[in-house]
Amino acid sequence: MTDLLIRNARIIDGTTDRPQDATDIRIADGLVQETGSGLSAPGATEIDAAGRYVMPGLTDAHVHVIAVTADLKANAALPDTIVAIRSLKLMNAMLMRGFTTVRDLGGATAALRMAAAESPVPLPRLNICGKALSQTGGHTDQRGPIDETPTPERNVPLGSMGIICDGVPAVRRAAREQFRTGTDFLKVMANGGVSSPSDPIHFLGFAREELIAMVEEAENAGSYVAAHLYTDKAIRRAVECGIHSLEHCNLIEPETARLAAAAGCIACPTLVTYDKLSSEGEAMGLPAASVAKVDDVRLKGMESLAIMAEAGLPMAYGSDLLGGMQPHQSGEFEIRGRVLPAQTVIASATTVAAKLLRMEGRIGTLAPGAFGDAILVDGNPLEDLSVLSGQGDRIPVIVKGGEIVKAG
Repeated sequence: MTDLLIRNARIIDGTTDRPQDATDIRIADGLVQETGSGLSAPGATEIDAAGRYVMPGLTDAHVHVIAVTADLKANAALPDTIVAIRSLKLMNAMLMRGFTTVRDLGGATAALRMAAAESPVPLPRLNICGKALSQTGGHTDQRGPIDETPTPERNVPLGSMGIICDGVPAVRRAAREQFRTGTDFLKVMANGGVSSPSDPIHFLGFAREELIAMVEEAENAGSYVAAHLYTDKAIRRAVECGIHSLEHCNLIEPETARLAAAAGCIACPTLVTYDKLSSEGEAMGLPAASVAKVDDVRLKGMESLAIMAEAGLPMAYGSDLLGGMQPHQSGEFEIRGRVLPAQTVIASATTVAAKLLRMEGRIGTLAPGAFGDAILVDGNPLEDLSVLSGQGDRIPVIVKGGEIVKAG
């Protein structure tokens, strides 16, 4: 493993509203070993960051690495081998945009993560929930009203985002199965969705006792539950049932946002996906019924950011893009920057995301003991968030786990 010494590093990590004073960062054995002025590391590869800014590797806390097409029913019908290869390509592109850690919110399995560890191309660190839990007719039930095809309870295709389970015993079994196979947390579809045919946005999905059972199973495993949510009623219900990670939240109201903040929840808005589903979804294969539902949640998204910020509800960075729309992953920075201070937006992909993934001190920071994940940026993102956009065009150097994966 390469020993690195990054000199003249002006760090931007979302904890301050200006770059920190220039320092040196020594990385060895895949971890940040020390920071300070005039560090010495004989034999280490040196990177001079003068004239650039240094950030911890970014974290996208809501991705779907197995969503290789926007038509999720067609995606689930693809052979596992095809999905796996395309997934590696998607993840490599994420890393080249500066995302050294990503949290998959439905689909990626522990087996895929094991395969990714042997990938011939560099990939981001992968945090997973396994298959998302959905009720019959919910978000991930792609069958539609006239499709009577039985849904599998086991051996679910890699390209399928979720698993169907109804009733408390089935929910407990499905939750335990996800943890048995090595997932980090649980995901539940607790509201209607855009990319599925039978669940209008207002659908609440599971019964309260089913949600509470999932939370208990996650707590028993030392973990937490993330929930797909749009409407204020669904979000409040989820918070009351003990759900910790609130995904999307486009239709949240101030009182519920305050309740969630008081409960210690973290939200994960994903506004870029609705922007692109509206403009590109049909061309990328999103079914017409799904395209028609996009504006129900898209138009309130910007307002939701202000509501959650005012309530003190922390927000992690998320993109949630599907198929050919995934190159827009970094566009979330600029969208949020229209409403929120740049420091807050940056923190969403560093310290807030680290807290959500329960990896504080390991990711989202360049303090000693953290993973050796760093990016060098041409331009100050505190002044211009667009330097983080695109395909890493203004991120000439990327280090993941102490290895230089991009140099320029």
